[in-house]
Amino acid sequence: MEPPRQKRFARILLALGAAAGLAWFVATDFARKISTDVLDLIPPGERAPELALVRSLAAEQRSRIALCALAVPAGSPRGVAAAEAFVAALRASPAVAEAWLLRDPAPRDALGAHLLTARFELLLPAWLAERRREHAAQRDARPWPEWLAERTAVELEAFLPRPEALAFQNLLPRDPLLLLPRLADAVRGLDPSAAEDGGTVLIWARAAGSPLREEGQTPLFAAVDRALASARAIEPAAGLRWTSIARFAAESRRRIEGELSTLNLVSLAAVLAVAALCVRRMFKALHLAPVVLGGLLGAWMATTLAFDRVHVLVFVVGSLLGGVAIDYGFYLFLQPPARPGEPYRAKARRLLKPLLASALTTILGFCLLLFSELPLLRQLGVFVSAGLLCALAAALVWFAQLDETFLETRAFARYRPSVTGRTRRLAQLLLAVGAIVAVAGPWRLRWHDDIRELEIPAPALRAEATEVRALFGERADRAVYLTHGATPAAARAALARFSAWHTAQFSGQALASAGEVVPTPEAWGALAAERAALGEFASRLRAALERHGFDATAFAPFFEEWETWRAAPPGNYDAVVGRFASALRGPLATLFSVAPDSCWFVSLAPHPAGAEPPPGTATASVSQLENLNRLFARYRASALRLSVAGLALVGLSVFALYGGRRGARMFAIPVGACLFTFGVLGAAGQTLNLFHLLGAFLGVCLSHNYAIFSAENAARGEAPPPSIRLSALTTAASFGVLALSQIPVVAALGVTVAGIVLAALAIVELESCTASPPPV
Repeated sequence: MEPPRQKRFARILLALGAAAGLAWFVATDFARKISTDVLDLIPPGERAPELALVRSLAAEQRSRIALCALAVPAGSPRGVAAAEAFVAALRASPAVAEAWLLRDPAPRDALGAHLLTARFELLLPAWLAERRREHAAQRDARPWPEWLAERTAVELEAFLPRPEALAFQNLLPRDPLLLLPRLADAVRGLDPSAAEDGGTVLIWARAAGSPLREEGQTPLFAAVDRALASARAIEPAAGLRWTSIARFAAESRRRIEGELSTLNLVSLAAVLAVAALCVRRMFKALHLAPVVLGGLLGAWMATTLAFDRVHVLVFVVGSLLGGVAIDYGFYLFLQPPARPGEPYRAKARRLLKPLLASALTTILGFCLLLFSELPLLRQLGVFVSAGLLCALAAALVWFAQLDETFLETRAFARYRPSVTGRTRRLAQLLLAVGAIVAVAGPWRLRWHDDIRELEIPAPALRAEATEVRALFGERADRAVYLTHGATPAAARAALARFSAWHTAQFSGQALASAGEVVPTPEAWGALAAERAALGEFASRLRAALERHGFDATAFAPFFEEWETWRAAPPGNYDAVVGRFASALRGPLATLFSVAPDSCWFVSLAPHPAGAEPPPGTATASVSQLENLNRLFARYRASALRLSVAGLALVGLSVFALYGGRRGARMFAIPVGACLFTFGVLGAAGQTLNLFHLLGAFLGVCLSHNYAIFSAENAARGEAPPPSIRLSALTTAASFGVLALSQIPVVAALGVTVAGIVLAALAIVELESCTASPPPV
């Protein structure tokens, strides 16, 4: 019987902990705290500018786009009206910022009107710079205005017989310099070649809120449903295929939340089932549940308090903490008293050193993850460290308020074979085979990180998205690039460097970029001097046009606008570029962006993505998958360095606590188990990723517990305690549940941890069979 004061104090502590957990549960907004967005796995301040830009573009621009293919019966007289009703309903919804029929010419007309008005500021500088180079190359003795006027008239005369001149015939009186036709040639590839036909109407829409958040998904889905209902009110046979990142994010969230609940329940059931099978009094095994729940509650509280948003993968992986947290309950509850009537305080004091050693070495290793660049690893480090600390505290306090603190195991749970020469040789042979696998197998490992393995597969949504995007003209044989800079001038200068690189790298493959509309900083800077140098250009051009058979008076609108422009004060570069960006509407707005601290241009090339542009071009191919794969591969290398440092600290702490000889044995068991597991995976041809590495780190830290407690018993000439066997089996069962996960990386982590834990248990068991029997 424990002292009443001890039990009362323990119960007060438990009540305070439960009250704090309840208050936290009520006050926490889990919908805001928990994220399913895969981009939240990437640091917001990612040091690689092109990756930070891809992250920003995916989160704030491309993720908001919804592509809709409205199917109507071919030849139906109600098809056009149904499509217009669909668009009108989308525009009426506050969840949709804008919606356009893809064939609607309004965005292009608005852009063309702006370019015509602002052509002297946007297009003229580059035109003059190119002509200056030609003039210098020809070494023509004629004055610059005269040469330029003659060159302009010759080019205009050559342009008129071309078929495309018909499209610009109404603009030529205002644009004899052919600024707009030249631009049309340069950016022709930016216009999507949609596959719309009489039975399909394509609609482009942009969501008002971020579809990567739950609050931005439901309103968007409701808006699309209402729009389809509006279309069907006119054409009942209308059907819809559509895609948006919002659909993938919502499906991923739904299935991950379902998986989180299932894994938690199955994991807890598996842990308690193993415990119940291995102990004599199954009802008393329920005393292990508060230890698990206390560890999980503390982990959830600490993680949500430490971070504004926590990715759901942390809780999916961390929910398996139950298989680890129960270890401390096993070590306290299954350890028999050293003498009849031994009080709990004496028993806890006797076991405190190995308990603290096993807990603190694991916590020490995971605390190093706090220095990782990857938010997921930092969050997981807090979750596991806090959870283990709370589980240890919960175990010490919970058993302090019980009258009986010993739970006897069943006979098979503590069964030990008699050590004979034959069993010793067999154990040594098995250890030798394991050592061969541990040494040879890891050399066959292959490493590859794929961000798609972080998501639950959604084949139906992906197939629909592929069909819809193909209708909108997306093709695998085109490369899309993103050029960025802190200012429009910096971005435009980077685009010039990228264009030069692309021309050298892909000879004959024309690059189409929205940035071609914007003058380079050098051309803009030379514009003031050109205004003064071209004082006689208007009169020279009139004469040149007359010589080539044109009526100069037909170009009166151009000459009026020319003189107005020359008389006006010079404009501001950033303001000119900003007005151009504001004129982009609908699908065109995704080609160019100007923000207070950044600017980027989209460029398209008629070839598959090949070599990546060098860093000096400030350009990256807009292949989010490839960029993020490289990012995670880099983080794997970073995590490996942290893991090695963490294991070194764990090893040093074990050596410091137990000395060189015993410390080396303790350290060799988890490391050998890890190498053996990797050897088996290597022999099986398994491709590993960041989460296999994370699982290895977790498994090695957990295996130290078994090494420490078996070493404690070995020092007294005793066999390993049954708590090691139960702990390893419950941990393996807990993490083995992860093999059921539909998320590939989560399943990989579970298999790795379960494999290392079982291998460590096997090493401990076999090692006890090789030891010489204690002297009688």
